[in-house]
Amino acid sequence: MASGGLQLLGFVMAFLGWIGIIISTAMPQWKMASYAGDNIVTAQALYEGLWMSCAMQSTGQIQCKVYDSLLKLESSLQATRALMVASILLGLVGMFVAVTGMKCMKCMEDDQVKKMRMAVFGGVIFIISGLAALVATSWYGNRVARAFYDPYTPVNTRFEFGSALFIGWAASSLAILGGSFLCCSCPRRETSYPPTRGYPKNASSTGKDYV
Repeated sequence: MASGGLQLLGFVMAFLGWIGIIISTAMPQWKMASYAGDNIVTAQALYEGLWMSCAMQSTGQIQCKVYDSLLKLESSLQATRALMVASILLGLVGMFVAVTGMKCMKCMEDDQVKKMRMAVFGGVIFIISGLAALVATSWYGNRVARAFYDPYTPVNTRFEFGSALFIGWAASSLAILGGSFLCCSCPRRETSYPPTRGYPKNASSTGKDYV
């Protein structure tokens, strides 16, 4: 029962992490304009994401513009996109595989070992999905930080971490931790010993010797 509860907890955490990765990928707040400097502008807030850039006016109106051409984007941004999309697809596959191996599901009840192995395999896929999202968000955040501290970057073009990065870091950690819990349901190998053979009983002596 304890392993079943741990398995269910791992699946819920991994599923929530997968949902968070989707939200982080779709959000435009991957980086936001920094106004640290002498010229502070509060009329609008600028955001940039993987798919679009947005500007929020002081009135609360938000205007977004999708990036025009894929070929005009930086290679690092394209790689970040690819990693996040791959993380979402892997999480989708891991979810279906893990559901098949859950103890609360009736499929594959005849072979419990294979059923548990499916849950472990789903956990491994969730871990890979979380690692892909973690690499993508960390790589993007590293580029933002390096550009911010670069003395050659103009003050009015510096950006800081957006909320999508923090959501991505938390979601990828949940996916990795949930996948690790699913892997804890790995079936233990039981050492099989050969069956003990009973010694044949000695024939009862009749007291008669045959020549």
